[in-house]
Amino acid sequence: MMGDGCCIAETPASAGQPVLLQMIRDDAVQLDLRFSDQQKEKVLLALRSIDGPWFRSRNLKVLAREREISKLVGQLEAKLQVILTALQQQRLLQLRRQALGTRMLLRGDVIDELELSSQQVETLAAAFQATDNSSSKLSNEAGHLEQREHLKQQELAVVKKELTDVQQRRLSKLTGAPFDFSKVRRTYPLAPELSLDDAQWIQGEPVKLSDLQGKVVAIHFYAYQCINCQRNLPHYTAWMQDYADRDLVVIGIQTPETAAERNAAKVAAAAKREGMKYPLLLDLESSNWKNWSNTMWPTVYLVDRKGFLRRWWQGELNWQGADGEQQMRATIEQLLDEQN
Repeated sequence: MMGDGCCIAETPASAGQPVLLQMIRDDAVQLDLRFSDQQKEKVLLALRSIDGPWFRSRNLKVLAREREISKLVGQLEAKLQVILTALQQQRLLQLRRQALGTRMLLRGDVIDELELSSQQVETLAAAFQATDNSSSKLSNEAGHLEQREHLKQQELAVVKKELTDVQQRRLSKLTGAPFDFSKVRRTYPLAPELSLDDAQWIQGEPVKLSDLQGKVVAIHFYAYQCINCQRNLPHYTAWMQDYADRDLVVIGIQTPETAAERNAAKVAAAAKREGMKYPLLLDLESSNWKNWSNTMWPTVYLVDRKGFLRRWWQGELNWQGADGEQQMRATIEQLLDEQN
């Protein structure tokens, strides 16, 4: 099995996408909002209590996930009202609208400000849903990317047709100065701290993610008797060897799937056979597995220099000709090149 970590818990075709959760952690957004160093620290502290539940919500069923995200967005909004100035809050609202693109037209505040009729809202919602239905059937291949762009242009044409000139002018004021979202790098949660609840280090020095700030970290969950896991292990070793002098740290977390995998001596012996020379944590009661809300062996995560998740891959990296190892390696190099 294989799969690539992608967007966190987005809700389809609605104005309920968690753009606030996604954007507030990014340097480019904070620069646009003119955050002070103190504000950056306060926002980071606020995220620590929100990001864990947000990350784990990705495996909930759709309605439960949407309820959880709505609750977390509300909690973050309340914290930001204390941290940000009135002008910063106004600009942040503009950025949230911009990030939603045409979907901002389904936000209650935008509907009220533009005085959209119920018929306009119904027509726009139907157009957005039609776009999403068609887009969901397309891959990321070049030809399909052109089709996606065509769908986008069709949707924009509907928006232009539905909005009056007055509404279009009002909309421009609601979004403010354009922001280049291509500059945004961090849209995922902080990586959960490693837990020692019924877990023990069986190789290497004990480590905390909080002590690895300034380094790029690859964390892989595995079970040593799992053949899919075994096929990934040489890649992790190669990363460690190739990038050790560039601040890459590799950590393995053995989460038992069988009785033998609960035996620390057997796990350590298997690690020696496989040439695993990095820190290994034996997660006996799956406390880390649960904190990271894993669903399969193996899964590997990449964490950037500030402790934020940037990418992950579920299953074999090169399953049936996939280029997962190449993709993850490219992301590692990107993260290593980043200085902050």
